[in-house]
Amino acid sequence: MSLDLPLIWAFVIAFAVFAYVVMDGFDLGIGILFPTFKPGPERDSAMNSVAPVWDGNETWLVLGGGGLMAAFPLAYAIVLPALYAPIIAMLLALIFRGVAFEFRWRDPGHRKFWDFAFTAGSVVAAFSQGVTLGALLQGITVEGRQYAGGWWDWLTPFSLLTGVSLVVGYALLGATWLVMKAEGAMQSHMRRMSAWLGAGTVLLIAVVSAATPFLEGAYYENWFAWPSVLLTAQVPLLVLIGAVLFFRSLRKGHERWPFLLALALFGLSFVGLGISMFPHVVPGAVTIWQAAAPDSSLLFMLVGASVLIPIILAYTGYAYWVFRGKVGHEGYH
Repeated sequence: MSLDLPLIWAFVIAFAVFAYVVMDGFDLGIGILFPTFKPGPERDSAMNSVAPVWDGNETWLVLGGGGLMAAFPLAYAIVLPALYAPIIAMLLALIFRGVAFEFRWRDPGHRKFWDFAFTAGSVVAAFSQGVTLGALLQGITVEGRQYAGGWWDWLTPFSLLTGVSLVVGYALLGATWLVMKAEGAMQSHMRRMSAWLGAGTVLLIAVVSAATPFLEGAYYENWFAWPSVLLTAQVPLLVLIGAVLFFRSLRKGHERWPFLLALALFGLSFVGLGISMFPHVVPGAVTIWQAAAPDSSLLFMLVGASVLIPIILAYTGYAYWVFRGKVGHEGYH
């Protein structure tokens, strides 16, 4: 039996994108929440909680983008021109945020400016990622084998909704991360923020989920066709169960469970995205198999990925293990 290499690579890229959302989401969330922290020890503690891992988290963004270009070059050639503006905004914001992260410590005389830059970069990066997702979901105009839309096609009410949704969702991940990593007054503050942000995230998941099936006929068919609806209906049910468990864990004062359950909500949302889009990589226009590179190229890259991805997972896991536990503003775990 021959391997379905385009399908395997679709899962590899999906895994890389989800790993990025999970791992970079909470440190972007800390940047979004940064103005709510008191200047001094609180802000130092928040930054120190992600200082050992934040730049490594973006490895997955490189893998996802590079994998798309190499494994699905046709999709890359169509999607990039359609989404240049939000993607460039995201990359510039990530650069600006990274500079601010480092210079905040090395240039204390301008710390207020670098704190603002850290927040602004985090908000713009998260919002741009959400807009990119929304613009992809709503469909891209394709004629022949190239993008045929306009410069502003990505900017719609739906893409703005997904942009705001991701900002709120990342802020939730950041708040629950600090519930796990902080102590005392800061932890209590993050518990309160987590409750509000959790409610906002669940509401926005519901709104986006309700709107998505009506963007494309294929989305509606994927969700509601019989008998597959018996399976797809489990996703919103699991989201509801996850939301109930999330708020219960906050009320009971748990430290790790709110973060893990927030990740579960993101994971279920990602499953819902997959249900909507599969088997298309450019919704309504190009399938995974139509966009794929030759099997010989996919197989060659898969050999490399099968070696590198476990190595990346190993050193990432080791970094999180070494820096487990609570963190203080002095930088000690």
